[in-house]
Amino acid sequence: MNINLTNKVALVTGASRGIGRAAAIRLAEAGADVIVNYVTSRNLAEDTANEIMNLGRRTWVIKADVSEKEDVDMMFDFIKTEIGRLNILVSNAATGGFRPLLAASNKNFDAAFHTNVLALLYLVQSSMPLLEKETTRGKIITISSHGAIAGLPMYGLVGASKAALESLVRHLTLEIGDKGVNINVVRAGLVATDSSRRLPNAEKLFNDQINFTQVGERILQPEDVADTILFLASSLSDMIQGETITIDGGAAIRGA
Repeated sequence: MNINLTNKVALVTGASRGIGRAAAIRLAEAGADVIVNYVTSRNLAEDTANEIMNLGRRTWVIKADVSEKEDVDMMFDFIKTEIGRLNILVSNAATGGFRPLLAASNKNFDAAFHTNVLALLYLVQSSMPLLEKETTRGKIITISSHGAIAGLPMYGLVGASKAALESLVRHLTLEIGDKGVNINVVRAGLVATDSSRRLPNAEKLFNDQINFTQVGERILQPEDVADTILFLASSLSDMIQGETITIDGGAAIRGA
């Protein structure tokens, strides 16, 4: 059964690169029109939008810092006025940096938790009036990582914020599940992106990952995560609610 998202409108935050870019393009390939959100990389966001247009879909590029409520409000003012609909929300934008917790400042903590956790709450609050008025179930998907459940060097702020994110989704489920909206988490393993390549000892981590995965010598790519996002954005996932789905090639079963 092919996934058909024709006549659906999706918003993908942090869509200028990495998983966000892959998700935006995958949703467009399935027929969705896509709102491309970015905060710093305008040229890369426009590259994503051009790929979407080349697929014959409509696209809009919106600059907004999703960790700031005013920016989220302005973005949704545009969506309500100029587009008028929303079916799918992919909350992907993330930050945090890689540093020891003992060296973390209040500013570092605030940045990680505002972008990785509070942003989802802002986005859900703003998107619900649009999502719940549609005749088909609205879909909200957010992105976590293994740091939510495992201790990783130099990853404390990001990991702690991702654990909070997964908890937030479980509690949001209690409030929005009966309003015609599904909300789920994709917990991605070590994905080959520009950000992950900046991890301390990144080369060793990627080499070790090959030994831990159970799919041969294959590195997890943004497109692999995007495929799971696509599934959760479709009607095939209508009975999946408040869940965290791990995509890591089986690495987690060996504690990776």
